[in-house]
Amino acid sequence: MENNAFIVFDNDREGLLFDDSAHKTYPIRVYNVINGKGAEIKKDKSYFGYCYKGIVCMSFDDKPSYPIPDGMYFNSMGNFKIGNIASDENKVLLIEVDHDKGFYQENKFKSLFSIGGPLETHGRLKYIDGCTDSLLIPPVKMGDPCFNHLHFPTDIVQTQHTHPSHRIGMVTGGSGKCITPFGHLPLKKGMIFLIKEWNGESFGEGIDGQKYPVGQHAFETYEEAMDVVAFHPDSDFGATDETHPMINRTIVNGVSASKIDSIRTKDVRS
Repeated sequence: MENNAFIVFDNDREGLLFDDSAHKTYPIRVYNVINGKGAEIKKDKSYFGYCYKGIVCMSFDDKPSYPIPDGMYFNSMGNFKIGNIASDENKVLLIEVDHDKGFYQENKFKSLFSIGGPLETHGRLKYIDGCTDSLLIPPVKMGDPCFNHLHFPTDIVQTQHTHPSHRIGMVTGGSGKCITPFGHLPLKKGMIFLIKEWNGESFGEGIDGQKYPVGQHAFETYEEAMDVVAFHPDSDFGATDETHPMINRTIVNGVSASKIDSIRTKDVRS
C-alpha cells in the first residue's frame, strides 16, 4: 500500500524493502531480515536494528555473541552477523546508513555499538496531542540519526503534520490508523512503514482534489493503545564540539571550558 504520504511494506518478505541510498543528504536502505536472511551486512556501513519476532543471535569475530529477543534494539557498525538462536522464526527490521556519503560523511557519523530494550509502557518525553516518546538511541553528535519509541494512548487524534526527512517505522503493539489527505491506512502490530519526507516544495492531490504537502499525516487510536518504533535519519538535537556535558562542566577559575576558546581541542588525533 502506498500514497503520497505513506508506504506499507510486506513484513513476510525478506530482503530489501526500501532503497534510498542515492539520497544526497541521508543515504539509507531498509531491510527485513527473516531467520538471518535478507541483508548482506557490510563492514563499511552503520546499522540500526529492531527484533520484532523471536530471538536472533548477533555475533562478532572479536567479541561475544549476544541474544536479541523480541522488543530489543541495537546499533552497530557492520562487523556483525545475524543468525538464529533457536529453531523458531525470527524477524529483524534493519536500517543501513551509508556513513561515507552525504551529511553523514560531513558530520563524521559512525554507529557506536549498543543494545537496549525492551520498550517501556510509555515514552519518557511529552510529544504532541497526548502522545509520549523516548529517545532509545540518541544522536551522539547533533545531526546524527536516532531511534525512537512513540506511545499512543487510546482515543488519540493527532494534528496533521509533516517531517523534513523520511521516517522508517514499525508498529510494535496495539493498533490505530494513519490519516492522510491522500487516503487512510490501518496500523496494526508488525506493520513496517515509511512516512515520506516533505522537502517544503512537493505537493500531491488529495482525495478531495486539493493540493497537500507530500508526507502530511496524523495517527489516530481508538479503543486500543499503540506503540511504534521510528528511525529518523537526522536530528537537530545533540552535543556539538562547542557544547557537551564534558566540556560544559569542566571549570577553570570559575569559568566553563566551553567559554575558553584557547584551551579547547582544535585537532582530533588518534
